[in-house]
Amino acid sequence: MDHVVYLDAKANELDALLSAQKTMIIRGATGRKLPYGRVNEGDTLYFINNNAEGIILAKAWVKSVFNSEKMTEAESIQLVNQQQAKLQLTKQQFERWAGKRYLVLIEVSGAKKVEPFQIDKSSYGNMDDWLPVEHIENVRV
Repeated sequence: MDHVVYLDAKANELDALLSAQKTMIIRGATGRKLPYGRVNEGDTLYFINNNAEGIILAKAWVKSVFNSEKMTEAESIQLVNQQQAKLQLTKQQFERWAGKRYLVLIEVSGAKKVEPFQIDKSSYGNMDDWLPVEHIENVRV
């Protein structure tokens, strides 16, 4: 399965992944929302910055996935703290994700640049920061 993953441009998340300084991506919510339960080891992640340019710039493979059970705020904060060496979250990112009831931690490997290409997001009405696209060719322009 291929996924389009929006990265925090202000935090230079893409550069951190490409340099292997960052090896884990986090998503979280009050309920079980994407990508909870939808990402598996071996899936391919295609990275796009959240700055409205709409261009895939890099990709990586999913090494491991952890989908949390419902957690208290304290448990959630503790989990994020334990993974901070891999996550490399900024203060703003930490405040955004730590404390969520459900967290998805995705460890990635082999992050590398790709020849940049546009994608068609029109099939995804509810624009989120994670799009499970099945095959990247389905959305490549």
